[in-house]
Amino acid sequence: MAGMSDAPRMYRVLRRAIPPVANPYFHLRVEGLDNVPDRQPAILACNHLSFIDSIVLPMNVPRPVYFLGKADYWDSWRTRWFFQGTGVVPVHRGGDGKGEDSLRTGVEILGQGDLLGIYPEGTRSPDGRLYRGKTGPVRMALEADVPVIPCAVLGTERALPTGAYRPRREPVTVRYGQPLHLSRYRERRHDPFVLRSATDELMYEIMLLSEQEYVDEYAAKVKSGAVDVSSDIADPAPPQVAQEAAEQDTQDEERGESRAS
Repeated sequence: MAGMSDAPRMYRVLRRAIPPVANPYFHLRVEGLDNVPDRQPAILACNHLSFIDSIVLPMNVPRPVYFLGKADYWDSWRTRWFFQGTGVVPVHRGGDGKGEDSLRTGVEILGQGDLLGIYPEGTRSPDGRLYRGKTGPVRMALEADVPVIPCAVLGTERALPTGAYRPRREPVTVRYGQPLHLSRYRERRHDPFVLRSATDELMYEIMLLSEQEYVDEYAAKVKSGAVDVSSDIADPAPPQVAQEAAEQDTQDEERGESRAS
C-alpha cells in the first residue's frame, strides 16, 4: 500500500498547499470522510459537475487518490508534467478493447493497495442532473475485491462552470458515503445484468448523496445529441428489455463507444 510519502512529489506539494487556500475560499464542507479507509484499497465513485471535482474530491483525503487519464495527455510536455506529477495514470485507448485497458489499469492500482477515483458517468453532467453510470467501476471493484465508496460533490458547477477559467467563491460540499461491499456479486461478475444491477445500486447511493435528479441515459450520448432528455423521464424497462440493454451497454463500454473526454 502506497501512502502519501510514496505519492508523486507534485501531488504531495499540492496536497499541502491547496486545502488551506481552497477550503476557506469555497467554504468547503466535508462530510463522511471517516468512511474512506485508512489503509485498504477502495474506489471513490463520484458524480461529475466541474473540472475542479478532481481537486476537491481528493484534497482533504489523507491518502493519495489516483485517477485514470488518456495517454494522449502524455504526448505533450505541456500536459505530461502536470498529469504525471498529480498522480494521473495513463490509459492507452487505441483500437478495440479500450474499456478493458482501463479495467486492467484500475485493477492494478487497487492491487497496489491504493485509492482510485472514478466518475461512473464518464463525463461531466451536461445540465446538472445525474446520469446513468457505466459498469466499469463495479467491474474493477469485483475484479480487485474492494469496496466502492459512493461520493458526491455539490456546488462545483457554480464554483467553476464549464468554460470558465477562474473559480468563483461559491460554497462547495463533498460527501463520502458508506462503503458498498459488492462481494455477493463476485461469482457472477461477468453477467451483464448483474453488473448493471450493481451499478444502478451505486448510482442510487450517489443520487442520495448529491441530491440530483437522475436520468437513465448516458451523459455522453446526451451531449452528442444522440439522445434527447428534454421530455419526461421514461419508466424503467421490463426485465427482458433491461437484460438486452445491459448486454449492449457492456459491449459499448468495452469498445469505448460511450466514453467522452
